[in-house]
Amino acid sequence: MDYLENGESVLLCAWHQQFFSAIRHFQNYKVFNPSIMISQSSDGEIVAGMAKHAGWNPVRGSSSRGGREALKKMIVNLKESKLAAHIVDGPRGPSGKVKAGVIRLAHATDAVIVPVYAFAENGWYFNSWDKFLLPKPFSKVLIRFGKMIKFDRVKDIEIFEEQRKRLEEIMLPALKV
Repeated sequence: MDYLENGESVLLCAWHQQFFSAIRHFQNYKVFNPSIMISQSSDGEIVAGMAKHAGWNPVRGSSSRGGREALKKMIVNLKESKLAAHIVDGPRGPSGKVKAGVIRLAHATDAVIVPVYAFAENGWYFNSWDKFLLPKPFSKVLIRFGKMIKFDRVKDIEIFEEQRKRLEEIMLPALKV
């Protein structure tokens, strides 16, 4: 919070499997008017409504549809509000594979990346591409924030790819496979 209050940009990043479990906690950040990219699918419509109810600005688009425009909007919003969230392997995976958009967004806004992990004391894991986690009623949910990661803006595609892989390596141990 101190980092945000000092005017620096923060990009919270989560696995698709875990983001829903943390959505209630993110009401605490609505004062920052944050944004989150959510797919244009019908499932995304439900999640976008929940995010909006929690005080977040859903930006509709993903790597599979409307991504370029959504990324541009996310850049504008993050530069303005200083806080956003990104689902690093969504909307269709593959699970555990960080997509390039998160690195592009961090570069374009000079934001630090903060991995966010959610774990449920008791939960259901769906038989889906990501083993989506839904906490059972009254289950305790633990949300853990990783250390801030700052990647220098680069033009070299090999270094860019190294940064993407590094984020993947940092976040992968928290993913249930």
